[in-house]
Amino acid sequence: MNSSIGINNDAGKHWILLRGLSRESAHWGAFVPLLQASFPDAKVSLLDLPGTGRFYQDDSPNTIKDITEQVRSLAQSEGLLEQPVTILALSLGAMVAWEWMLSHPEDICGAALINTSFAGLSPFYQRLRWQSYGKFFALAMQRDLRKRELAILQLVNNSRDKDEQIADEWTQIQSQRPISPKNSFRQIVAAANYNPGNSKPVAPVLLLNTAGDRLVAPACSEAIHKKWNLELCTHPWAGHDLTVDDGEWVISQLKERLIK
Repeated sequence: MNSSIGINNDAGKHWILLRGLSRESAHWGAFVPLLQASFPDAKVSLLDLPGTGRFYQDDSPNTIKDITEQVRSLAQSEGLLEQPVTILALSLGAMVAWEWMLSHPEDICGAALINTSFAGLSPFYQRLRWQSYGKFFALAMQRDLRKRELAILQLVNNSRDKDEQIADEWTQIQSQRPISPKNSFRQIVAAANYNPGNSKPVAPVLLLNTAGDRLVAPACSEAIHKKWNLELCTHPWAGHDLTVDDGEWVISQLKERLIK
């Protein structure tokens, strides 16, 4: 860990949240009101990636660069880039955030990236842990929607106390705005091939990862931390979906390390 994050007076005034693979903005769940309550004067905006959420009937691009350009165009059309924004992003969404910071640095004044990974920096069996391959196959074969969402929840989260409630919520999301197998596959291709090269974003970046992540190896965030000398904080027990497992811990890290 290091203290490389600098002070930016705009950080934390306007948050944009980006979700990960095959998930949409509604999957942030209770974290959104928690973030808003923790930063009461801030604006909080949720953006769906192409092919998810309100765009579930659209085709997802199969590159992170093209996904990023579509997300940025959406942000522009909704008037969200009138001042620099702070991005909080998970997994594939964090790849989009990184690409956005590289291609349009004027848009972003800071970012917190959760459990992400880059091609060329980490091997494929860490970026999608080999121990989860069998579970992915079982999920693909599961036709009962609620059983599938509960299985996804139990793969990406380690806290079990709200499983039934969250599984009900996720089942409703998927029944209303289902992401297609085609779009899930195109997102997987985009994530698998994303290699940002050697450039480092201008904006301050905080990396968050979880020791209990069974989907993406914690070593992937550690590789990013080592390559670009970025601050990294590790949660001791949470799973891949950190904001669902322990949103309060995330808030504390944002306040202590990113928002000065």
